[in-house]
Amino acid sequence: MANGSEVVHGYPHLDTVRAAITALYRRLTPDGLLAYGVGVAPADVAFADGDDLHLGAQRVAHALVQHLRLPDARMIVGFRAMTHAASVELAAGPEYFIELNDRFRTHRRDIGAALAHEITHVLLHRLGLTFPGTRDNEILTDTVTTYLGAGWLLLDAYREDGVTSQKLGYLTPEEFGYVLAKRALVFGEDPSPWFTSPQAYTAYTEGRALALRDGRQPPLTAAGRVGRHRYAKDRRHAREHPGAATGLPYAFESGGREGGLRVSFPCPTCHQRIRVPVRGRVRARCGLCRTVLECDT
Repeated sequence: MANGSEVVHGYPHLDTVRAAITALYRRLTPDGLLAYGVGVAPADVAFADGDDLHLGAQRVAHALVQHLRLPDARMIVGFRAMTHAASVELAAGPEYFIELNDRFRTHRRDIGAALAHEITHVLLHRLGLTFPGTRDNEILTDTVTTYLGAGWLLLDAYREDGVTSQKLGYLTPEEFGYVLAKRALVFGEDPSPWFTSPQAYTAYTEGRALALRDGRQPPLTAAGRVGRHRYAKDRRHAREHPGAATGLPYAFESGGREGGLRVSFPCPTCHQRIRVPVRGRVRARCGLCRTVLECDT
């Protein structure tokens, strides 16, 4: 939780974020992800200043439990002085104890954001999905929270002006925007009307620009003229110097028993690597997320 301290911007965790999206597809499958096609509604997690603190927190926690499809999990929410925004005690269940930073007693609009992250920890615990190391595991949690439709709350908790700043979660604002945009491209859901923070909207639009660029990288036919020119140059170099690295997301390799040349590149939806033969126009289907891609190899 950044509160008054400088907020980090950009995409320092992008590789881990993309790996988290791939891991989520592998664990839930595309059919499983369809159950999360509708994001959590603002009305379900709204918290008015006049609401009872503990009853309101329990109500919001219950709404997030239902959204994240944990029907038999009961969250018991308390408040105490602590360094971090929140913590959860992971056990066998069905009861889980969440503690929120005392500052949320007076910053109630962000209670939903803090709870969304902690309840996603419970979901990942039950799924057995984890990354090694605390940092990467927290990035996984933020990414999954966002991709499953509750992470817009975390981005909306980001506020910054010339004097103060606040941000929840481990992703940068732009990384939250990127994951939200990746979700929007799959489910056709635009989260921008839900933002109350103008800085959150700006971060979303910046992240969305990067997410759209994922779908315009060679050898996809949507790649622009400059990208196609660079790709053709790298393809020619690969034929003359087998095994040479391109330094770009795509890579050329021997076709093995089939002979010829193949190109591998990350799926713009789930980031699983796809391999196709280098033979002009081809249609590829991602074996993980089932996205059909038009390529010019």
